[in-house]
Amino acid sequence: MNKLEQKAYIFAVIFTLSNKLQVLGDEFDKNITIKQWLFMVCISKFCEPPTISEVANFVGYSRQNAKRIAAALHERGYVTIMKDRNDARALRIALTQKCTEYFKKRGDKELEFLDKIFTGFDAELTDGFYKGLLRLGKNIEEMMNSGNIVERGEEI
Repeated sequence: MNKLEQKAYIFAVIFTLSNKLQVLGDEFDKNITIKQWLFMVCISKFCEPPTISEVANFVGYSRQNAKRIAAALHERGYVTIMKDRNDARALRIALTQKCTEYFKKRGDKELEFLDKIFTGFDAELTDGFYKGLLRLGKNIEEMMNSGNIVERGEEI
């Protein structure tokens, strides 16, 4: 396989694996979806309670989708949603004690899940894959921020 074919293969496999990971993740825990899990993980990465828009931008969801996920998690007691002190239009979101306790209970299962996904990966392969994903992420961010996605909007 030449380099162009490898790039095309990687591009296609990312989508396929994303779908398969979502199915596996949704089967892993019947209480929350993998998208809800990722949403909560992203919330935990902020020092202060983020706005729903900040979490949406961080994870790559639309604001509308993030708001829907936040509402579902709020309804089930995993997050609190509050108005921002300085901007009444902005909604801030925080993890609850119930959420923290829930994730402590499933911590070992999550580690086992990750170990199974990465079976056969030695340190060198893991490091190379990690660096490759970082580079790919940076390239995607640069393309999104530049607004110039090759021949944007033109018919081929």
